[in-house]
Amino acid sequence: MCPVELDTIMLQFLGPSDYSIIITAVVVFAATNIDDIIILVLFFSETNQSFRRQHIVLGQYLGFLPLVGISLVGFVGGLVVPRQWIGMLGVIPILIGTRKLLRSGLDSSSKTLDDDQSPRRSKLNALLNPNTWNVAAVTLANGGDNIGIYTPLFAGMNLSALFLTVATFLVLIALWLIVGSMLTNQPLIAENLTRHGRRVMPFVLIGLGVIILVESGTLLLFLSYYC
Repeated sequence: MCPVELDTIMLQFLGPSDYSIIITAVVVFAATNIDDIIILVLFFSETNQSFRRQHIVLGQYLGFLPLVGISLVGFVGGLVVPRQWIGMLGVIPILIGTRKLLRSGLDSSSKTLDDDQSPRRSKLNALLNPNTWNVAAVTLANGGDNIGIYTPLFAGMNLSALFLTVATFLVLIALWLIVGSMLTNQPLIAENLTRHGRRVMPFVLIGLGVIILVESGTLLLFLSYYC
């Protein structure tokens, strides 16, 4: 099927205005989530028998949905959350990164929560697995700034446009996951991640948290209370 025929069929279902909504959603999503690819690549490089790809997929969606939800609440209820308070989410990756850093110093014979392969843990549903919620927490923290962009974006939309935009976001998350997984499987990237990924991940998370705290003004807010 040629591109012209495909465009004709899609226009029958979507229409020109829907095309523009989808294009806007793609641009906004890419602009606000481009750095998330790096985090996903590092997460995929850490997969093992207890930390599986399904935990990353679930965690990515569980972390992104609250961003959309908060933006919708802000739009419907006129609630504007100060950027400094949203920036407090930066504490989450700092805590997770610090925990990983401390546990990396343990003997290889001592299993951490991330490497736990006990039968009891393996029977737990992926939705309840702590690794899933670690990914969700990092995704939520890394997307804190998205709220400030999504709220005014949603404000100018009717219900159908809003639904189409959110649906496009959800599809793009799947694309982001595929890209992150594919990058992890590239020989050069995979070799370096295998060698350094687990040691680098804690510092990436801590650095991410610090950047969030600084760029959102949260760090200055903290300092203003104590200085």
